[in-house]
Amino acid sequence: MQESKNALADPGLISRVQQVREQVAMAALASGRSPHDITIVAVTKTVDRDVVDAAVDLGLRHFGENRVQDAGRKFATPLPESCSLHLIGQLQSNKAKVAVALFAVIESVDRVSLIDALHKEGERQGKAVSVLLQVNVAREAQKAGCAIDQAPGLMRQLADSPWLSPRGLMTMAPLVANAEAVRPIFTRLRELRDDLQRDYPSLQLDTLSMGMSNDFNVAIEEGATSVRIGRAIFGG
Repeated sequence: MQESKNALADPGLISRVQQVREQVAMAALASGRSPHDITIVAVTKTVDRDVVDAAVDLGLRHFGENRVQDAGRKFATPLPESCSLHLIGQLQSNKAKVAVALFAVIESVDRVSLIDALHKEGERQGKAVSVLLQVNVAREAQKAGCAIDQAPGLMRQLADSPWLSPRGLMTMAPLVANAEAVRPIFTRLRELRDDLQRDYPSLQLDTLSMGMSNDFNVAIEEGATSVRIGRAIFGG
């Protein structure tokens, strides 16, 4: 693959991308899965568009942003069609219009009012919206996400909408020094997904978005299909 001038100018980015890919592959193989089953979502909230473009040239195809306004400015010129943009930060219902237009996947759906807003906006734009239900498995007060016992009802509401396409679950684990400490968080999200899949067999809940730079290896071992990685790719 021919790399862009941006990519060639930053050997650190090249090295970090390669290292992350190798670690993802090792974790996937250790859990009896193919590395191709794991999607790397490069979290770009701290980098400018030229760095994103360099990452595209290095073969990354999925990118995560936390804020709708920031993403709107950064991606005023759309990514190539082979790429997709994920909203991984909390979404206010009054920003549903922009979010539906801009993002391929909204990973942070966690309440009835937001589901209603996304349904209405999907219908208005004539666009099916791929979403993940965010669950606050660790019950951290400062983090978004529904409670585990709220997940079945919210999934029912998602399943009832012809404009929303629930693809699975997302969670954010606590930041800890030893990633092994959060393994139960990932295990519980996988178990919840399996329960919901049994309850809603018509849905394809094939995505488990869990794991970030400090714990994605453990998350993959526990069933993650999508990992959100910022610092380990872009530094800082």
